[in-house]
Formats: sequence, C-alpha cells, structure tokens
Amino acid sequence: MVFKKFRDLLKNFYFLFFISFIIWMTIIDSNGFINRFRLSEKLDELSTEKEFYVQEIDKVTIDKEKFESDEEILEKYAREEYLMKKESEDIFYVIEE
Repeated sequence: MVFKKFRDLLKNFYFLFFISFIIWMTIIDSNGFINRFRLSEKLDELSTEKEFYVQEIDKVTIDKEKFESDEEILEKYAREEYLMKKESEDIFYVIEE
C-alpha cells in the first residue's frame, strides 16, 4: 500500500518538477540558496570591515587636522615615530628588557 503510493507519487509530474526545482536551486544554479547564503555571510564580513575602516579614516583625519594646525604636535610626532632630530641634538636609545 505504501509502496504503491510512493510509486504513484514518483510518477506525478508536479512532484518530479518540484524535486528537480529544489535540487536545481540548492546545488546546480549559480544563484542558488547555498550560494546566496555564502554571499550574505561575505557581505556581513565586508560591512564590518567597512565600519572598521571608516572609523580608522575618521581617526586619521582628526590627526591630520591636528598636525596641520599645530607645529609642536607635528614636531613631537616626527621625533617619536621617525626618530628625527635637530642638528645640534643627540639621540640616545633606551632598550627595555
């Protein structure tokens, strides 16, 4: 009885079409459900990266405005980061262990 219903179900055109459509949309198609899921995850990752970089750009623009407005801050930054010095100065490196 159950086998006969199953066999009749396999002969039904609409059932076969539905099963083939599901297989097509999940596995074969390039715009299928699996690929859409992967792309949405990638989109989430990229949006978090975008937020991070937007915040970093804001920080850099604030620093740029500070450097353009104040010569002392620019000189301090150049001395600390790039180890620049005046001709009459000596620099001593202190290595902490």
